[in-house]
Amino acid sequence: MRYGEATVTVVDPRSYMTYQPFLPEAAAGSISPRHVVVPLRRVLPKAEVLTGRVTTIDQDRKVATIAPLVGEAYELPFDYLVIALGAVSRTFPIPGLAEQGIGMKGVEEAIGLRNHVLEQLDKADSTTDEEIRRKALTFVFVGGGFAGAETIGEVEDMARDAAKYYKTVSREDMRFILVDAADKILPEVGPKLGTYGKEHLESRGVEVYLSTSMDSCVDGHVVLKNGLEVDSNTIVWTAGVKPNPALARFGLPLGPRGHVDTAPTLQVKGTDYIWAAGDNAQVPDLVGRKAGNENAWCPPNAQHALRQAKVLGDNVISGMRGFPQKEYSHANKGAVAGLGLHKGVAMIVMGKFKIKLKGRLAWYMHRGYHGLAMPTWNRKIRIFADWTLGMFLKREVVSLGAIETPREEFYEAAKPAPAPAAKQEPKKTEAKAS
Repeated sequence: MRYGEATVTVVDPRSYMTYQPFLPEAAAGSISPRHVVVPLRRVLPKAEVLTGRVTTIDQDRKVATIAPLVGEAYELPFDYLVIALGAVSRTFPIPGLAEQGIGMKGVEEAIGLRNHVLEQLDKADSTTDEEIRRKALTFVFVGGGFAGAETIGEVEDMARDAAKYYKTVSREDMRFILVDAADKILPEVGPKLGTYGKEHLESRGVEVYLSTSMDSCVDGHVVLKNGLEVDSNTIVWTAGVKPNPALARFGLPLGPRGHVDTAPTLQVKGTDYIWAAGDNAQVPDLVGRKAGNENAWCPPNAQHALRQAKVLGDNVISGMRGFPQKEYSHANKGAVAGLGLHKGVAMIVMGKFKIKLKGRLAWYMHRGYHGLAMPTWNRKIRIFADWTLGMFLKREVVSLGAIETPREEFYEAAKPAPAPAAKQEPKKTEAKAS
């Protein structure tokens, strides 16, 4: 795009982009949380970045209504529109889930999970009450896809390391539970590697329950459909994602699961000035359809989202200039997953061949692929620096739980001191005559 040809405005409730495949490592302390996010104003210096939300879109007037962080909502006119709201956690009306559950869609949740887990170790170490200890040291993860399997693998690794510094807490005192409604975990890497991943986690003491789900978790009392009941302070929910529900307010054509329906060019069907990509878009998988699957759609993962963004950018410019647009087509390159330090599974697709790796070599593939895919050289270098330092320095196991309420101590100090209690004069007693 030539300078001055167009004005690009980015509206987002956060002023940064999160590289979600690194959230499990951020939760385990292998990577600094600041290094898995990219500040928008820094990487988009020629764009206008507005921190807020788009609440409605008037397609006839080509106007979007913006709700900023502070102040009144206002209208922002546009000529061309890109919808990239991503996805949110897919939840169900399970009693207690909203109050007890911890998601893994943002860096804030990754930081919170790390602090929370280490705080549970502190609680268990500070009491002799067995019921409190048992509840603090029981960790339940719901969802056995990439997010769930990687997170429980990384967090179990971190908790095992942290336990070395506690006198009354050991790994044997902890209970890690992974629950999934499907009959396998890590379906993205195939059944054989999924079975290996399950057996590997079980060899580390993780209880894996398949073909079951969680019925309730009120006050931390977890009830599974298979009859298992446990008390836990930590319930991590990674049971899939769904398109951002805000899409329903925009008047766009949606697919059966709420995704924006697009053509292979990523242009929203029925429009010539709106495009969509990433987790909130229903994009035809042309490679799969050529192979005979007429209902193939691109899965919501980073592999497709990063590549769709490049095609979308070119197509928006082509649309502005009246040129033909390019169809998005990408053959699956495989999948990689880390299950903790030096542990992982990987399936690499090379033409008609699939190379399956496990253990340390797969872990190297996982780090290498995502390290290179991380946007900007600034963040790439910082990520690799974190990994390099981790080879020589021990993992940090400091809990900063107070970061969630940073003003609490100051507030207590600033409160007016209570008035001193009035002194009571001792009662005088008269001596009785004998």
